[in-house]
Amino acid sequence: MFPPMANPNLDITATEFEYLVREWILKQSGELTSLQVIHNVKLEAYDSTYQIDVLAKFQAFGGAEFTVLIECKKHRHPVERELVQVLHDKIRSLGAHKGLLFTTSGFQSGAIKYAQTHGIALVSIMEGVATYQTKSAFPVEAKPPAWLNLPKFELWHVGENVAGNISMKSLGRADSEFNDMFRLPGGAQV
Repeated sequence: MFPPMANPNLDITATEFEYLVREWILKQSGELTSLQVIHNVKLEAYDSTYQIDVLAKFQAFGGAEFTVLIECKKHRHPVERELVQVLHDKIRSLGAHKGLLFTTSGFQSGAIKYAQTHGIALVSIMEGVATYQTKSAFPVEAKPPAWLNLPKFELWHVGENVAGNISMKSLGRADSEFNDMFRLPGGAQV
């Protein structure tokens, strides 16, 4: 069994994963104005053209404009420091204000340290049922009761605490109406 925070075999395609992140970002908008969240965009910079999985632009604090670059990595192994460095380079080249990196496979400690140092948020997505299984003495056999109504996916912020230990904080459940998130206008599905 894979650790719940590092399961590369989640039942989700890479594109579905990117749309799931896009929808979660939209739901977190709160008091932001002029929010745009775009999937799979190419942006021109002075040094290259960059493909961004999810781009968020919004206004806050009385009209200040912010740009957030979001990368989604559905890999078999924990994300390495180099991928966080690539995102950091994109942020600098494009003049973005923030970067977030979402993964299904967890993060190596070097990636977490680099992200913490450079203000990049790391988020792990895992199966909702894993939160129940990790509390069980027999996780492989643990089947949650149906009345728990666990979400298909759950999101966790990954960071490092002041003692230098890896810490995780729940960011909440992903929409349980998962399949509806991938419907395009007219009912077609991604």
